[in-house]
Amino acid sequence: MSPPDTLLPPPEIAADRLPPEAASALLTPEEERPRINLRAQGEPWTRRREAGLALRAILPREALAEWSPPAARPDPLALVAAAEQGRQEELLPLRRERMAQGPFAFLRGSAGVMAMDLASLPRTGIEVVANGDAHISNFGLFGTPTGEVVLDLNDFDEVAVGPWEPDLLRLVASVAVAGGEAGLDAAARASAVEEAVGGYARTMRRLAPLGAAEVWAEATPLDLRGAPGLLAHGAAHAVLREAVARARRRTSRRLLRQSGERRVDGGWRIRQAPPVTTAIAEARREAVISALERYAETLPRERRYLLQRYRAVDVAHRVVGVGSVGLRAFLALLFGNSDDDALFLQVKEAAPPAALPVLPRQPHDWRRHEGERVVHGQRLLQAVGDPFLGWTQVEGRPCYVRQMRNLKGDIALPWERPAALHAFLSAYGALLARAHARTGDAAAISGWCGGGHALGRALAAFAERYRTQVMADHAAFLEAG
Repeated sequence: MSPPDTLLPPPEIAADRLPPEAASALLTPEEERPRINLRAQGEPWTRRREAGLALRAILPREALAEWSPPAARPDPLALVAAAEQGRQEELLPLRRERMAQGPFAFLRGSAGVMAMDLASLPRTGIEVVANGDAHISNFGLFGTPTGEVVLDLNDFDEVAVGPWEPDLLRLVASVAVAGGEAGLDAAARASAVEEAVGGYARTMRRLAPLGAAEVWAEATPLDLRGAPGLLAHGAAHAVLREAVARARRRTSRRLLRQSGERRVDGGWRIRQAPPVTTAIAEARREAVISALERYAETLPRERRYLLQRYRAVDVAHRVVGVGSVGLRAFLALLFGNSDDDALFLQVKEAAPPAALPVLPRQPHDWRRHEGERVVHGQRLLQAVGDPFLGWTQVEGRPCYVRQMRNLKGDIALPWERPAALHAFLSAYGALLARAHARTGDAAAISGWCGGGHALGRALAAFAERYRTQVMADHAAFLEAG
């Protein structure tokens, strides 16, 4: 099934109505210049902030509260079905089963539906490298090359150059939908959304005057010695401590005990656990290993020295996520010095971003290879990256490669404890702001957002409206079977 035709009106772009001298001050994330120009004079951050302030007169922050389903809204179930095109047919029932578990699961698996819903909303015209799927489950813990545990965005399949607003709108919609499932009433959901928006606005305001190198140097390390950075709140510390402890146990050595088994000849293989982990044919196994050898060419040279110390011993197909179910995803087991030196790499098919039909023109290299797009997007948005991150092709399909279980962990949000919940949601908003500030115009975005109070109220209203729509779409999805 091909994607439904869209008859949605184009969005109103506030920056198009700025005076030319103000519009020219705005920074863009454009990468396709022939060469870097270090002689052109940049605009001071104060002038760019003033341009952001001027955008408010054209696009009031309250305008984002006024979302309603477009009159020509594409059928969401048709969009979900179109997103399944080219996926592994035998896994589609599992994908639908996971999406059926609740409204939040449906929201996670239907990024394309929300992209279409937001396409006609007015926007500022300030572009960033956007995550594209910044819901609350796409923030989490992972390990750095030096063994620290950091909190950051951790999924980049939908990354693209585009407006910054949809990322924040997806975050607040996920807060409202998941909060409703967790038992929060309307007032509590609004308060939670306002905290996330406040974290975004306050952080963007803090970053606006900083030097570019200072913004890029920021990270959010977490340890057990005390309250860390953005989560400096006593009520959240116990939740954080438990999450970090779990993440520190999620290592390749532990994954080997859980998912590996000895062969008769004494070697290792990946244990089968259908339908999540399944064996693949020998020809496909060899194709994945060959793809990993080619992937090495996309690593920085110093990381290639590291990778060449390992040998691949087995590959299996391993299902991951909700929206990703049905895409090809392989788990490769490698060993280095000994049986105590296991390394798991995930080789995952990269599909075009769900929002592509409503996005501006993308950089040439991102259009050339979807795996390269994901990798470059992750490197741009994450403060500290995976040392094994790279891209390749398996059987002609673009893929990206990353380390599996490198101290990764989820945060079980404390929905029943408002103070702790607000601390985490404020941190998520702050992390999203930091990611946007790395490639976008923090001063202009901050100028438009202000302190976050007016924007928080507007987005709380939006989130409630969108929650109602998600619940209706989920009910229709269940009814359709």
